[in-house]
Amino acid sequence: MLDSLIHAFVATQTWIHETLLQPVMFTLGLMHLSEMAFDALEWILIGLIEVVGMVVVLGLLERWMPAEPSAGRKEWRVDVVYAMLRRVGVVPLLAFALFTPLVDAIEAQLRFAGISRLPLDSALPGITDVPWVSFLIYLVVFDFVDYWLHRAQHRWPWWWELHAVHHSQRQMTFWTEDRNHLIDDLLRDGLMALLAVAIGVAPGQFIGIVVVSRLLQSVQHANLRWRYGRLGEQLLVSPSFHRLHHAVDFGHDGPARGCNFAVLFPVWDRLFGTLNNRPGFVPTGIRDQVEGRDYGKGFFRQHWLAISRIFGRA
Repeated sequence: MLDSLIHAFVATQTWIHETLLQPVMFTLGLMHLSEMAFDALEWILIGLIEVVGMVVVLGLLERWMPAEPSAGRKEWRVDVVYAMLRRVGVVPLLAFALFTPLVDAIEAQLRFAGISRLPLDSALPGITDVPWVSFLIYLVVFDFVDYWLHRAQHRWPWWWELHAVHHSQRQMTFWTEDRNHLIDDLLRDGLMALLAVAIGVAPGQFIGIVVVSRLLQSVQHANLRWRYGRLGEQLLVSPSFHRLHHAVDFGHDGPARGCNFAVLFPVWDRLFGTLNNRPGFVPTGIRDQVEGRDYGKGFFRQHWLAISRIFGRA
């Protein structure tokens, strides 16, 4: 079954590339970018599948068991724009245009200098090189780094002003996961791509890590009153756990500049003292936003205000 789905996906990707993209690229004299376009198309198709799945599954669940009554589509429709740009639009194209040449150049320089990667999957031959085991190892490593990047997003003032776009959504939905300043997204994606090079993650595994992480984060941001039980809450970030990270007076306050920073696995918050298991559901947003500070309603204004805040002009 899985092999058939993969075959159908690759066939669709190949057909679109050869039938629709290549004639246009040939006309524009861009055939030297054909291979990069093929790889970027893979991400776009995966993103399209993700969006359809989220709308069908999470959309129905939010209607069936919402954590709070919906404030109306106008409160979150800009997040749909973010999702389309991030998963099936300009963000994958920008990432490939910026990071593919950079990663290739870094790998070439490392080989030239005789520096090898640190392939974690070869640490214990026969164990860590089993595909599902190596996938879990890389997933944990990426999540550990993501935890610290997330803390930096709250700790460093200039980065917080970008990340605040994500936290300024007062109506949490599964679309909220994609509500990120483009510069914020590109910074994080670039650092993760460098990490993948450093520890020797295979391209197929990297795609799997990104897809699993994005889908789980979409669930976390959904307007659902979900907890995973006493054991489950220790193992995986739930919508309830992550909602507190977005809560007014909790998500960006205190000595650690927030709480519940874990992206997938709550163990990092427990280990590093940023865990908050406060029960109940509290309003989401940013304290100064509640007090009247403007974070913008539309896509372009949100981006402009974030940059303006960095330079003290908003």
